[in-house]
Order: sequence, then structure tokens, then C-alpha cells
Amino acid sequence: TLYELFDEEADTVATELQKAGYTTAIVGKWHIKTEPQGFDFYKVFKAQGTYRDPSFRVTGLDEDEPDFRERKQEPMQGYTTDIITDLAIEWLDGRDKTKPFFLMVTHKAPHGPFYYPERHEHALDGVDIPEPDSLWEDLSHRSEGSRNEGLFIEKFVERAEAKNYPTGQLDTTGMTAEEKRKAGYQKYLKDYLRTVLAVDDSVGALTDYIDEHGLADNTIIIYTSDQGMFLGEHNYIDKRWIFEESLRMPFVIRYPKGIEAGKVVDEICLNIDFAPTFLDYAGVDIPDSMQGRSFRPVLEGNTPEDWRKSMYYRYWMQDNRPAHFGIRTDKYKLIFFYGKGLDIVPWKNRQDTRVGWEFYDLSKDPQELHNEYNNPEYAEIIADLKVELALLREKYDDTDENRPEMQRLLEANWN
Repeated sequence: TLYELFDEEADTVATELQKAGYTTAIVGKWHIKTEPQGFDFYKVFKAQGTYRDPSFRVTGLDEDEPDFRERKQEPMQGYTTDIITDLAIEWLDGRDKTKPFFLMVTHKAPHGPFYYPERHEHALDGVDIPEPDSLWEDLSHRSEGSRNEGLFIEKFVERAEAKNYPTGQLDTTGMTAEEKRKAGYQKYLKDYLRTVLAVDDSVGALTDYIDEHGLADNTIIIYTSDQGMFLGEHNYIDKRWIFEESLRMPFVIRYPKGIEAGKVVDEICLNIDFAPTFLDYAGVDIPDSMQGRSFRPVLEGNTPEDWRKSMYYRYWMQDNRPAHFGIRTDKYKLIFFYGKGLDIVPWKNRQDTRVGWEFYDLSKDPQELHNEYNNPEYAEIIADLKVELALLREKYDDTDENRPEMQRLLEANWN
């Protein structure tokens, strides 16, 4: 279920590297209710943590308490992004230097509501950030499954109008609805970018450490995230949709000895591929339990002939964004919105289900502004994608075969 605890016996990249002789550590966000496994050292905060004066659960602290969620925490003072960076460098300095190392630095930033350090408070002052065209998208082209749902800029404005908003109150007195959206967009983007600047500082400090200590040639540095994020596109904030801005994840890798600098990979690589790829570069066997596949050959310019041509996505939490699943190829995207109100997840905002299909030709419409699902020119392509989508759902054991209500809904709406 949604609230199930993580299986502490599962094979993870950390457990496999630790077994292979690596010294391992994680500092920062954990957001899992069970104790970090496979790490010689951890210093992680509960759930999302806070942007200021965070408290950490630490290796060896209060180990007599069997429930990790109830263990004592160590408070620290300062701005969380900077603290995480300092802790990471401190661990690098004191690590067992006779072993190869694996370090995860997991920032809270830029999870909302954004909160930046004082040193970046005036970054972008006087700058008018260009608006994306889709900020003013007419959603009438969408299916009934998605056109009326979402966290819009207006929701951010509503939050930011509060007197105690973390980065200062947004004053919209006397503004029209259009002016409020424009003002909200500017504040949302600037708050976000000022917060991300501190992450940039962190990346710089860590890469400088690697370079200055002669580790660059034999250390792989990866910058990634758990998802993309809307910055006003489609008038959305937050994430969780299959639309491109949320679906695409940043992934930057530096390994001078094995990867050409400046290379851009166009193949479809997924987050389930991360662990196999890391293990591959470390020369460690990839457990059969891992669903993904190493994309090391892709990074090195030797893409296998049988590399995936499509990917599966699902969002099912049903809170302010409709539950949906879909398939993306290099050119097309097909989405099935099955809405809210199903029996899959108990949720406070359950509503009557809205169902709808959407199809986008990304080669012609990269911003996904024209739903072509009912265009007869694409009927054959859509039919083929539905077959592939069903195969992917089966491959990843996500068929809903034990959910009768979902089965009835699929049978009624698949064709």
C-alpha cells in the first residue's frame, strides 16, 4: 500500500556496493520510514526536513529504539543546504581512504515552499523572467480527465498572499486575475531560482573538493533528481504529471576517464536504470531483483540494438492531480487518465472519477498544447501504442488485476 515501509532486505545500490568493499554514506533527505541500509554512515532528516535548523537521525544514535521513526534526532543550526554540504565534505575528509567510496548528498531543496539563504535574497532583483507560452494555455483541448485538475499558479498566489509566507508576502491588492498570475509567476520563479542557487553552491563546493584532492580522474560525479518540476508551464506548479516538464529528470554525469565531456544522450533512460548503471561502473554484479538496465554503453556511445524504445509512467496518488498512466516514445505520448475516486489509494480529496485519453505528437508539438487523441490521422499509431502500453504494464507488474473497479473501468474505456 501507499504507506508500506521499505523492505530492509531489498537489494539496493548501497547494499551491493558496501558488500563489494566500498565505504558508503548518505547525508540529507531520506524520506523513507525505515533505517537506511547499506550505509556505513548516515545523517538524514525526517521526511522532508526543514530549510532552517534541521534535525538529523544519525548512525549509532539511539539504536536501542527499534522503530527508526521514533529515534532521537540531533539538531543543527543554519541553512539546511549548506549544512548538508558541510557534512558531506566532513565525511569525505574522514572516510576510510583505503577503500573506494560511495556518497549520496540528498538535498531538500528545491522542494516547496521554497526558502532561500539570505545571501541570495537579492539575486534577480529587477529581472523580469520571460513567461513560457503555455502559461496561458487554453486547456479546452485536453480530455475531461485532465483539463479541470492541477496545482496552478493561482494556488501558489493564494499561499504566498499569507503574511507569514517564508520568502515574504506577495501583495496582490487591486490586481486583476491576469495580473495576479503574472505576479505569482515572477515570485514563484525567483523564489525557486534563489533556492536552487544554494544547490549550485553545494555542487561547486563538492566538485572543488574532488578536484583539489586529486580524485577527479577516478570519481564519477552525478547530479540528478527524483523528477522534473513545473515552472509555470501549463500554468502549473509542483510536479507528478506525465507532461514533459515533470516527466523529464535532470541527469548530468562527469567521468573524465570514461565519458566524453559535453556529450548529450537522446535514448530513453529511466531512474530504475540508475542503480544498475552505478554498479556497472563499479564492476559489481547487478542483482536480478533490479528492474532497470545499465546505460553505461549508452553513455559511452555504444547503444545496444535492443535498447528500449518506449517508457511507462504512472501517477496514482490522486491529490490535486488526476491519477493516470501512459507511454512515451521518442516521438509520441499516450496518456490514460482514470481520475479520482477509485479504490486504489485512500485519499482525503476523493472525488468522482473523470476518465480521458490524450495523445501528443511530440515531434510537432513538444509543448503538448494539442491533444490529438481524436484525430483519425493518428488512429493506427494510437492503437499500436495501446498494445505496447499494455505490455509495459505487464512487464512491470502494474496491471491492476487485483482491483476489480479498475478492471471494469479499463474494459469500458480502453477501446
